[in-house]
Amino acid sequence: MRLDLLVRNARVHTLDPERPTAHALGVLHGTVVGLDEDVAHLPARRVLDAGGATVLPGFNDAHCHTAWFGLTLTQLDVSTARSVDEVYAAVSAHAGRLAPDAWVIGAGLDHNRLGGHYPHRDALDRAAGGRPVWLKHTSGHACVVNTPVLRAAGALDDGFRDPVGGVVSRDGHGRPDGLLEETAQRLVQRQVLPYPVRTVADAVDAATRHYLTEGVTSFTEAGIGGGWIGHTPVELAAYQLARDTGRLHTRAQLMAASDVLHPLTAHADDDITLGLDLGMRTGFGDDRLSLGPVKIFLDGSLLGRTAAVTEPFCGCPHNEDRPTGYFQGDAGAMTDLVVAAHRSGWTVAAHAIGDRAVDLALDAFARAHRERPRPGVRHRIEHAGVVRPDQPARFADLGVVPVPQHNFLHTFGDAMAAALGPGRTAWSYRMRSFTDLGLPVPGSSDRPVAPGAPLPAIQSMVTRLTETGMPYGPDESVPVMAALRAWTEGSAVATGFGGRKGRLVPGQLADLTVLDGDPVRTDPDRIGAIGVLATVVGGDPAHDPHGLTRTPARSGPPSPPATAAAAPQENA
Repeated sequence: MRLDLLVRNARVHTLDPERPTAHALGVLHGTVVGLDEDVAHLPARRVLDAGGATVLPGFNDAHCHTAWFGLTLTQLDVSTARSVDEVYAAVSAHAGRLAPDAWVIGAGLDHNRLGGHYPHRDALDRAAGGRPVWLKHTSGHACVVNTPVLRAAGALDDGFRDPVGGVVSRDGHGRPDGLLEETAQRLVQRQVLPYPVRTVADAVDAATRHYLTEGVTSFTEAGIGGGWIGHTPVELAAYQLARDTGRLHTRAQLMAASDVLHPLTAHADDDITLGLDLGMRTGFGDDRLSLGPVKIFLDGSLLGRTAAVTEPFCGCPHNEDRPTGYFQGDAGAMTDLVVAAHRSGWTVAAHAIGDRAVDLALDAFARAHRERPRPGVRHRIEHAGVVRPDQPARFADLGVVPVPQHNFLHTFGDAMAAALGPGRTAWSYRMRSFTDLGLPVPGSSDRPVAPGAPLPAIQSMVTRLTETGMPYGPDESVPVMAALRAWTEGSAVATGFGGRKGRLVPGQLADLTVLDGDPVRTDPDRIGAIGVLATVVGGDPAHDPHGLTRTPARSGPPSPPATAAAAPQENA
């Protein structure tokens, strides 16, 4: 047998408890076929000599926004601004390079870094020279626009009313100030979207190329096709175009936004009443591109204080009339939607950040299972940002997968702690509470809401420190190996690919990353600084800037591999 790829001279963490380490790995037809002595003597079309570097299963981001991230790479970046005046200056400089009628579109706005203030539409009018302005909040749950956008949306008309599940903010004079929260963002999106399929495919190309540099080999796109999260009603076509043209560089699972589901007529015995045409649902596709859960928004964001919580936030300067946040729609109607999707065969990913929204999601899942039991289905709660002490056990009882983002702790931890207060901070973005109950917790980033590199996120799972070095729920810390499992095997299980990827064992997909340091042997506060030397997807070295991979001569077997390293001890 001739291998397609032989990885040698490596410190391999297989994440298989039965055989945790190896020094060589063989790949055939995109799958791992053997380790160490089973493959080290075999010829191979290509050899990746790791030179003693660490090899892990490829990282799997179970919740991110890939097209959105790719688009931000071409837009005005206001993430470094530290005052509204700096935002105005950036808008002015950017607008000066545009045509008089062009849109000024920016990303990365964070009022928490602007002294708690949002830009005002009047100042944006002056900065942009009359051009329409659309600045997207880093949370994705709000944006700021200026007068031309509000006027075109009808938001300045007498008798205008806020949309259900959203807010058009007003200043002290009762005038719209430019801030649009939650579903109110559709007022601007209707003026810009849909993007052309080719534009979205270009964004996917740029984003997934970047993912490879961070060791990411799989991701789940958390909402396409509709709502305020989608970019075009035919967004799946953009991913197909990227794949067909060789520009989908990693594996992709796509969540359908619940807005795109519609009533279906099927035989009564099928109980399929809601879905996509032809009955497509979760699981359709293959290892490279597939449909995942349906994404249903229940509440808003923690940063914007629009998440539905039980007790009031600590300070709501721009949202004083809704101190406990709000739901995205009628609670009963959203529950019915969850149940209908469950009955129609979908896995459901319910966006629920506040503990009140988590209650709604858990109640909906419980009802769904009562009405139509589906043993083995793993519904998800995206973010699970605030989870009271009584709630983790309900996750376990219902088999619900929590999908928190621990990279938030460093980037937003100080602002989240200020919003929640010390008592609820201990309940926020849990990890150990879930793993102690045997729940699979995937690694996920919500990129571009926050920086999405897995290794810094793994560090946050272990250290749980904010940007200023303050502990954030330290009792929820986990050992390094548990964090590595979350970003590999945990994400595989949570996305329906358990047993297919997430470990480097025979029979699983040959997705791996080569690192210049071993996270298990590195000081926890230095894990995020470890570099990615190469990334392999399905046995193909898709990212290899250091030239670790070579094509050997056909004659003769490869030279003997290095001696296997002793199994490292797990950091506590």
